[in-house]
Amino acid sequence: MFEHFVTGKTLPEAYHNALLALYENNELLPCPDYNTTQKEASVTFVCEEPLAEPMISRLFIGDPHSLEQYRQEMLDGILDFEVERGNWEYTYHARMADQLPWVVAELQRNPDTRRAVISIRKEQDLELDSPACLQNIQYFIRGGKLHCKVLFRSNDAVKASFMNAYALVRLQERIAAQVGVLVGTYTHRANSYHVYERDFGLFEGYIRRIKSGTVPRLGVEQEWLSVLDTTYDYTGDWDEQMESEKDSIAELVRQLRDER
Repeated sequence: MFEHFVTGKTLPEAYHNALLALYENNELLPCPDYNTTQKEASVTFVCEEPLAEPMISRLFIGDPHSLEQYRQEMLDGILDFEVERGNWEYTYHARMADQLPWVVAELQRNPDTRRAVISIRKEQDLELDSPACLQNIQYFIRGGKLHCKVLFRSNDAVKASFMNAYALVRLQERIAAQVGVLVGTYTHRANSYHVYERDFGLFEGYIRRIKSGTVPRLGVEQEWLSVLDTTYDYTGDWDEQMESEKDSIAELVRQLRDER
C-alpha cells in the first residue's frame, strides 16, 4: 500500500499536494461495499499555516453555501436534531460535543498535555453500514501554538477531504481562541485516501488544473481561463459570500426542523 507524506504552507497547497501524491502513486482496487473500484493510498498532508491566504481551493465540488453549512454542521451542530429523530446515525458534532469542553479545560490545565483527544469512533459503528470516517482529533500546544492532528479511516479525496479539512481548521481556530493561543499546524491523515471510479474524470481534471494553473471558465463548456493559481482568498471574497449564505442556511434548518 502506497504511503505518502506531503506538506504545504496553505491549506489549498497541502490539499493539492495530497491529490498529486495520490494521482502519481496509487493502487487500483475493488471496493465491494459500494460495488465499484477505487484508486487508493495512505496519505498524510500537513498545512503549516492553515489560516494563511489563499485559504480556499477551487478544486472541490462545493460553493460558499455548502462550505458555510458544513462549517456550521461541524462546529455548531445545526443538524444534530436529525440524529435525535433517528434520521441519521450520527453527526461529527454530536459525537464530539460533550468532549469539547473537557479538551479546552485540559489544554488550559496543562499546556504540555498529550491527552487532549476527541474520539469520534463509537462502539455502535461496528453495526453501521457507513460508520464514521473521522476517527479522532488530537490537540497539542507547542511553542505557544495549538496544533491539530486528525485521523480518518477513510477519506474521499476529491469530494470530501477539502471540506473536512476546512471545517476542522475552523474548529482548531475556535479552540485556540478559547485557550488563548495562536493557531499552529494542521495535520490530516487518511489511512485510505481514495477516489471512486465514478469520479476518475473529476480527479483527472483536478490534476490537470493543478499542473497547468488553469480553471474552467464558469458556464462555458470546454473553455479555460488562465489564472495564477487554483485558489481563492477567504478574506474579502469567500468570507462575504459565506456570510451572505447564513440566512438561507438558517431557513433551511428551520424547514427541516418543522418537517414531521
